[in-house]
Amino acid sequence: MPPRISLRSTPLTRPSTLLCRRSYSSQKSTPLTLAYDLHSPPKPSSSAPRAIIFMHGLFGSKKNNRSISKALARDLGRPIYAVDLRNHGDSPHNPNHDYLSMANDVEGFMEEHGLKEPTLIGHSMGAKTAMTLALRSPELIHDIISVDNAPVDVALMSSFAQYIQGMKKIEESMVTKQVEADQILKDYEKSLPIRQFLLSNMWQPPQEKTKKFRIPLRILGSALGNLGDFPFKNPGEVRFEGPALFVRGTQSKYVPDEALPAIGEFFPRFRLADVDSGHWVISEKPEEFRRAVVEFLTPKE
Repeated sequence: MPPRISLRSTPLTRPSTLLCRRSYSSQKSTPLTLAYDLHSPPKPSSSAPRAIIFMHGLFGSKKNNRSISKALARDLGRPIYAVDLRNHGDSPHNPNHDYLSMANDVEGFMEEHGLKEPTLIGHSMGAKTAMTLALRSPELIHDIISVDNAPVDVALMSSFAQYIQGMKKIEESMVTKQVEADQILKDYEKSLPIRQFLLSNMWQPPQEKTKKFRIPLRILGSALGNLGDFPFKNPGEVRFEGPALFVRGTQSKYVPDEALPAIGEFFPRFRLADVDSGHWVISEKPEEFRRAVVEFLTPKE
């Protein structure tokens, strides 16, 4: 029997208040142009189905969500844009790596591609990016799915800093083969799947003999201290009244029960799906994740 997914509605915790936009919109900078893969549905659900934007987590890329994006496009009949967030994959690098900047990039992506009121799905760093955009510009978003993250300040796992150290060590060692890089990374991470995930960022630049990382290690290393934070602190100032699904790994620390009141204040219409997994919910339990998303996004009679 597969792990049970608990999908439950959570009532509004306090009366709705008028959104105070204040300076959040004025903080927008020029967005970066994001790389993406478009997964078109084989059988569209309508003549113009609402788009879904899928955002990966730290050290990830659009490639990580390829299989689940194809499955969801098939099941929902909706196009899915799997994007590379700034400083990841094939998207541009920039010294500013924070949630307001990433949300601004995604808003620019929506404008560039003419995406009206899409669904946002994000894991970890991508989840906080989705939440940030929904709270800053709620009129632009129809609904969101946050995967194993919450609108609270939570310190990142210490392993993320270790991964940066390991990847820097690999570049300093001037490796020419993936197996050499993996051997070095074993000192920083014992799990083969996680090492393979990190090493998916490697490439060999033209005219060079050694392998490099596509991601800017210095920029991301400097940003680690801020990526656990959430830019909005007061639910009385910003709120997203649209539907929201929070999928959490029950073996992960990122969405504890203590965070549920804050989720309910920022996202009063949220529902919760518990999956028996760690932080890497989508890769650990892809079928359970798919079912939770399809149930949430399927129109009710």
